[in-house]
Amino acid sequence: MESIWEKSVERPQFDTLRDEHKTDVLIIGGGLAGLLSAYMLKENGVDCMLVEAQRICGDTTANTTAKITMQHGAIYDRMIKRFGVNFARLYLKAQTDAMEKYRELCETIDCDYRKVDAYLYTLSDAEKLKKEAAAINKLGFPAEFVEKTPLPFSVKGAVRVKNQAEFNPLKFAFSIANGLPIYENSRVTELGPNFAITENARVHFKKAIVATHFPFLNKHGAYFLKMYQHRSYVLAVKNAAELDGIYVDEAKNGMSFRNYNGNLLIGGGDHRTGKKGGSWEELNRFREKYYPESRTVAKYATQDCITLDDIAYIGKYSRRTPNLFVATGFNKWGMTSSMVAAMILTDLVQGKENPYSEVFSPSRCMLRPQLFINIFEALVGILTPTVPRCPHLGCALKYNRAEHSWDCSCHGSRFTEKGRLLNNPANADKKMK
Repeated sequence: MESIWEKSVERPQFDTLRDEHKTDVLIIGGGLAGLLSAYMLKENGVDCMLVEAQRICGDTTANTTAKITMQHGAIYDRMIKRFGVNFARLYLKAQTDAMEKYRELCETIDCDYRKVDAYLYTLSDAEKLKKEAAAINKLGFPAEFVEKTPLPFSVKGAVRVKNQAEFNPLKFAFSIANGLPIYENSRVTELGPNFAITENARVHFKKAIVATHFPFLNKHGAYFLKMYQHRSYVLAVKNAAELDGIYVDEAKNGMSFRNYNGNLLIGGGDHRTGKKGGSWEELNRFREKYYPESRTVAKYATQDCITLDDIAYIGKYSRRTPNLFVATGFNKWGMTSSMVAAMILTDLVQGKENPYSEVFSPSRCMLRPQLFINIFEALVGILTPTVPRCPHLGCALKYNRAEHSWDCSCHGSRFTEKGRLLNNPANADKKMK
């Protein structure tokens, strides 16, 4: 499966890391968060190196729908009630700072960047979105509740925010990667206090950033309890509507829409990794109903890390690891979250303060309802008496018929039918009997 973005670019190649090396900052993971961190550290004159297990931007970044927006679902009203106005205002300001940084960078990068309006729509709960619009306004950002959208079906209402953006994420990522110290096909198999070992090299570092989507180091941070993974699916459709904007359902399993290069991108079919969901079948039924003259030109899927409180984990990996940092748990909003992560981590690894570091601290309180759901799912996965089992923490793998893969519902690792690793936190292939 090739995404619409992969069809539009020529992928660069980088060498495999070999022998012994030293660097001030080692970045592990070559998705957008890792690349932006390397880019900003280099801009600040910091000696750094990035290692990627496979190819840069080969998974989540390649399969995103690439919406650059501060509107991360219906979160602001809930965030104000849970954490207070000042906390929510800092979260929103971090996102708008990230959007502004994209605007600045994209002035000199040909990546199909353009400003659009963003709509968060509802099929059932207008009052919820009226409160969300009021919350965003309370935080000092203009938002309005509207009763109609250009979508081909009726809605109960939507929150519209102007001057958001969309782009081609791979055109952007491959441009900023040019000239960075990047090594591909260099999976870290062991991570120590000041060293990392790959299949062919050893790296000594002063500080390290783990930007591997789901953190693979289990003995610190309890990320295997603090997060789960969620799959979602995309169809790129020709001969469909030009909607001129980005659209997201406020419901967890709703659909999203945006256009690119004459194609309508339809997202949805979501489910927890290792569970059943609508996948592309649900999206295709929608396409046939509303755009019967259309045809599918690409289909792909992506995976997102979901945190306990809908806020990313960016900062020190744990309280006990002063030289190890992390960026994870972007909750389906990886574009601005990757930029926020790079801005925060660039400061922290240099010993500087950052105004948003407390908002995204990975060491914040874990006592949220989702924690107990994650624990229950892990126990079910561990106690299920089936094979094969995930090499990460031993949970039972479930067969994903839509994608012909073996998926772990505990923590989201995925493998091909032959056992090749597709998604972490597992850090090695699985031997299949």
